[in-house]
Order: sequence, then C-alpha cells, then structure tokens
Amino acid sequence: MAVFGVSAVTLATFAGFGALVGLIFGFFGMGSFLVTPTLLVLGYDSTVAVGSGLAFVFGTAVIATLKHRDLGQVEYRLGAVTIAGTTAGIEVGKRGLLALRDAGLADGLVGGAYVILLGTVGTMVLRDVYSDDTSSKSADGGLLAGLADRIPDWVPRRVRLPPRLLVGDDVEISVWSLVLITFVTGLPAGLLGIGGGFVRIPALIYLVGVSMPVAVGTNVFAIMVSGGIGTFSWAQSGGVDLSVVAPLLLGSAFGARLGSAITDHVDEHRSMGYFGAMVVLGAVAVAIRQVGRRLDMPELRVVGIALIVGSAFLVAMLVLASAVRAIRSDDDGGAAPAD
Repeated sequence: MAVFGVSAVTLATFAGFGALVGLIFGFFGMGSFLVTPTLLVLGYDSTVAVGSGLAFVFGTAVIATLKHRDLGQVEYRLGAVTIAGTTAGIEVGKRGLLALRDAGLADGLVGGAYVILLGTVGTMVLRDVYSDDTSSKSADGGLLAGLADRIPDWVPRRVRLPPRLLVGDDVEISVWSLVLITFVTGLPAGLLGIGGGFVRIPALIYLVGVSMPVAVGTNVFAIMVSGGIGTFSWAQSGGVDLSVVAPLLLGSAFGARLGSAITDHVDEHRSMGYFGAMVVLGAVAVAIRQVGRRLDMPELRVVGIALIVGSAFLVAMLVLASAVRAIRSDDDGGAAPAD
C-alpha cells in the first residue's frame, strides 16, 4: 500500500524518526539538523532536503512552542527581536543556496558546511561543559556561574548601544547586538535547511545569559515564526515534499510535546553535555557521507544514516532516563540526587 506514492513502511519509518527528532527538538530547541542530512543520504535533491527539512522545523516548532508556553519558558520580548534577524538570515541563506545549486556546488558545500559548523559548536560546548573549571562552578551555582568573568569585552552582551532589552529579571542586551546574533544564526536555516538552534541555543546561553530552558523555549518560538516564512518561501521554489513532511510531523506531534515537558527535570549541566555530544555525532555522520561521495562508496551512506539515527536515539534515551530518575527523586522527596 502506498500513500503519496511512498510505501507504508517508509511512511512509518519517517513517522518514527519524526517522533525521535521531535523529542530532541522539544528538549534542546533544535534537532532539525538530523533531518536534512538524512534526506541527503537517502538520495533526495539538496533543495528538496533543505525545503522539506525547514517545513518540518516549522511544524515541530509550533507544537513545541505551545508546550514551552505552558511551562513559562518563552521570553516573548527576546523572541520578537530575534525574529527580525533570523528572518533576514534565512532569506540571505536561501539565496546563497540557490546560487550554489545553479553553479552545481550545492551538495558538496552544504555537506561541508554542516561538518564545520556542527563540529565546531559541539566541540566548544563539550569543552566548556566538561572542563574542570566549568564543572566545579556548575556544582556551586549552575552552568552559567562565573561565565561573565570569562567573557571578553567585544562580545555582544558587553555592548551598551541603546535601545537595550531587559530579559528576565537581570539580563540586559543591546537590541542591535541581538539582531546581529540572530542574523548570523539564521543564515544556516536558509542555507542548510535547519532551524539554527545548534548555533542559537549556545549563543543565547553564553552570549545573552539566559538559562537553557528559557533559551530553548524562546528559540522554538522564534523558529515557529521565521520557519513559517522560510517554509512558504521554499514551497514557492518547489522545495517542500509533502510525502516527507507529513509523516515526519505526524511523529513529532508526540515527540515534541514530550521533549518540551521534561526540560525542567534534567540538570542543565548534563543537558548541555548531551547537546554537545549530539551535535558532534551529527558532524561525524555528515563527514562520513561526504567521504563516501568523494570515494564513490555507497555503503558509507548506510553508515552515515545509521550514525545519524543512532546518535539521535541514544541521546533521546539518555534524556528520558535522566528525566525519569529526576522525577522519581522528586517523588521520593529528594532522597536521591537528580541527574
């Protein structure tokens, strides 16, 4: 039996993968980077992979935003300002990808950009999370404790140019700095078909200074708006394949709500460790695919997709296990330490 010209087995597989990615997206505020490389590995055209990936991001962001809103983890003022920069970045990135496609360079450069961006961001997060300095500070006052003293004067949070936006109770940042940050993190959304969360989440945490749950909730809110605009733009270019997007969204309807619901139950330091590990594994998977293309070894495509799906599944299970332990600890009155 076929639906949209796709077998029922394929649709079920996409739905399961959508649930997995939705859980990760709801918890981390990103995860779409897992979708586009998978579609590329499966042989979809780069524009279809990017456009369909962005459409999936939009739908999943709607689901996740509603749940984060219920948990009070969405900073609407911060999110509203980020939308302008992110939308501009998406449009510039999209135009760049179309130009690369016309030049016949899209597939190679998109894959290479994934490897560089994911590898760099993941390595930086892991280095900070697992350094002795950060670990000891985290034990005393959370992941962000002491980071302000290590931020150099040139980063955006130090800029005093008005107007300035008050985020939460004590975090202020120049609106111009925030627009610049989100423009840069919006470029990957248009160029690579992702939400930009793997760049934006660390930026909001380390450069702006908000907590991880608020960074995640605000990020998915911004993605919901900018992703909708980007999806409409890509649909006009013929880059959205409903046979891919529909089953992915069917699965993410469950996964995104679950992931969003457990954000408060996992220690922030451990969450960032999971985040960094997943991003690095994603970079390795795309690198394997690129090597396979260069050496004309199709079997490496299988290795690449297995690593992408396997890393997503592993991180999702670790997150769920940590949340379950924390909830049980709370039920026992704090008798056991939460992860």
